Amino acid sequence: MNTEAVLQIFSERLAEFFSLSWNNYFWWLTGLSLFFWVLEIIVPWRKDQSLFRKDFWLDAFYMYFNMFILPMIALSFVSALVNDWFLTVLANVGVSRLDIINLSSLPATIQLIILFLFRDFIQYNIHRLLHRIPWMWEFHKVHHSVKQMGFAAHLRYHWVEGVFYGILQYIPLAILGFSVSDFMIVYVFSLAVGHSNHSNYYLPLGKLKYLFNNPQMHIWHHVRELPGKYGVNFGMTLSVWDYIFRTAYVPADGKDKALGFSGDDHFPKKFTGQFLYPFYKNPAKMSG
Repeated sequence: MNTEAVLQIFSERLAEFFSLSWNNYFWWLTGLSLFFWVLEIIVPWRKDQSLFRKDFWLDAFYMYFNMFILPMIALSFVSALVNDWFLTVLANVGVSRLDIINLSSLPATIQLIILFLFRDFIQYNIHRLLHRIPWMWEFHKVHHSVKQMGFAAHLRYHWVEGVFYGILQYIPLAILGFSVSDFMIVYVFSLAVGHSNHSNYYLPLGKLKYLFNNPQMHIWHHVRELPGKYGVNFGMTLSVWDYIFRTAYVPADGKDKALGFSGDDHFPKKFTGQFLYPFYKNPAKMSG
C-alpha cells in the first residue's frame, strides 16, 4: 500500500468527527450513548447505582479508543495492508474472488437482513471461543472486569479482541458476495442492542426474549461465578442462538449478582494495566 492510500484512510477517519451525515458512526455512537445513559438515569434497574458508576469514565474512554482513536491511528492502516496481502496470496494460488455465494441479485433489504443474521451468528461463535480457549480468554477478561454494569461497558474490550472478530468474520462474510456497500443500518442496530444489553434499566420483552438479547439476560453472562464450565448467554444482538444451542441461562432476577470473574481482585484497574495484562499477566509489574 502506498503512502497516498494510507493518508487517504487517515483523512477519511478524521473527517468522521466533523461530518453530520446519517452514516457517521461517531455521532451515532455518541447519540446512542447519551440516549441509554438518560434511560439509566430516568428508569434505573439498580436504583442504588451511582449516576457515574464505578469505572464510568474508563468505559467511556474504551468506547472512543476502540471505535475511533486506535482505528484512526493504526488499525485502519493495518487492516488495509492485511487485506491487500490476503488478496495477493489468493491471487497467487489462482483464487480471484471469495464470493462463492452471490447475493448481489437480491434486493438490498434482503441482503442487509442476511448480513445481520449471518454476522450475529458468527459473532456468537467467536464469543464462545473467547471463553473456551485459554489464551483468548486472557484478552476477554478485560470485558469481564466490569463490576457495575452500564451502557459504556458494552465497548470495554481489549483491542486484540477486536482483531479476533475482524479476522474470523472476514472470509465467511466475503463468501456471501454482497453488492450493498452501505451497511450502516446493521452496525447501528447492533450498537444500539449492545448498549441496551449492558445498560442499567429493565427491559421486559415477553416472548421476544427468545429472539433478542436484553439486560436481564446479559447480566448472567457477566456474573462473577459463571454458570457452566465456560459461561452462558453468548448472543450479541440475538438471543435465539443461545436457545438453539442450549447456552441460554436466565434462572432469576440477576440485578444484584456480583460481577467479574474469579481472581479479578488482582486484575489491573486502569487502562494501561489492562492493555498490557494479556501479554504479561502479572499485575504487580503494571502501572494499572
